[in-house]
Amino acid sequence: MTSFRIGSLFGIPIKLDVTFLLVLPFFAYLIGVQIEPVADLLNEVMGAGISSEAITTGTTPWILGLVAAIGLFVGVVLHELGHSLTAQRFGFPIESITLWLLGGLAALSEMPEDWRQELAIAIAGPIVSVLVGFASYGLFTVTPASLDGVRFVLGYLAVLNVGLAIFNMVPAFPMDGGRVLRALLARNQPYARATQQAASVGKLFAVLMALFGVLTFRVLLIAVAFFVYIAASGESRQVTMKAAFEGVTVSDIMTPATDLHTVAPETSVADLIRRMFSERHTGYPVLEDGYLVGLVTLSDARDVKPVERDAFTVSDVMSTELKTIEPNADAMTALERMQQDDIGRLLVVDSAGEGDLVGLITRTDLMTALNIIRESGALNPAAEVSTAD
Repeated sequence: MTSFRIGSLFGIPIKLDVTFLLVLPFFAYLIGVQIEPVADLLNEVMGAGISSEAITTGTTPWILGLVAAIGLFVGVVLHELGHSLTAQRFGFPIESITLWLLGGLAALSEMPEDWRQELAIAIAGPIVSVLVGFASYGLFTVTPASLDGVRFVLGYLAVLNVGLAIFNMVPAFPMDGGRVLRALLARNQPYARATQQAASVGKLFAVLMALFGVLTFRVLLIAVAFFVYIAASGESRQVTMKAAFEGVTVSDIMTPATDLHTVAPETSVADLIRRMFSERHTGYPVLEDGYLVGLVTLSDARDVKPVERDAFTVSDVMSTELKTIEPNADAMTALERMQQDDIGRLLVVDSAGEGDLVGLITRTDLMTALNIIRESGALNPAAEVSTAD
């Protein structure tokens, strides 16, 4: 998401995604269009006594719609603060809270695997939403009857915040209710299995929400369903991979330096491409007098026009801002870095020495290892058998 910071609360950066700037006026419009039937509902359910005539003349509906929409998103920020402050209490840093197309998103540095901690973090948001709803209702009851617009906004926010809490408790992982479900499932079974089960339930609810959205022409609900389905699949896959790679280090998977194909800085780009074609490699560490000086990839070579490839050398196109990792780092850490930096390989260097190149690890290496672990239960089954004997 493309976002910008607007401030901070309790040391947590608050950001606005560009999509929020689109959805805010949309929500204001929806509230303004429906202001009369909503007021009638508040009069019937809460005895609000709101005069429809007072809030439907001129630009009043659009002003009230905008104020109510802003109030709704303030409630969303407080909801996410509930999650964030609870997570911080357990020692999990919060990178930011972002308002975007589908509401709010608290970015935890990592998710807790202790079911009690996840349960507390998950329910904190809905609890805050209920409290905000009650606070809005309390202000509504003490607001003079003559202030129809103010009573409309407060009554609307009271209902909406409680509704937000109820909706978030739907067990559609990774929504709050889904995380509560995973926490309860993780009480007596492995975290990864609980995640898979919660994600399956979440995807089922996502399909049901999407069908309901299509039948009732609710575009926003379809968008929520799509997000839930994708997010449930992604987090389930990530947790499963983390469990599979438990105890596996980079050195277990990497291609050691002795087996690596390398190039020299003076190699021409034309020769480099010929080597890539014959050796079927798309990335090479660049060594000069045995020392690592760069990394060159197929995309680097492609930037040079074919007629100029004999004139350019590897040193002209290689990258010297190297992404590296230590051999004793977790395999999952390597994968997360590749995903974060959107790269296909990491150079493995020995931090104990002078940063000497000791190997190379790629996404393909990680996926191959993952498949072996899934099929056999270990990266090296033969070694496990011999150890057991």
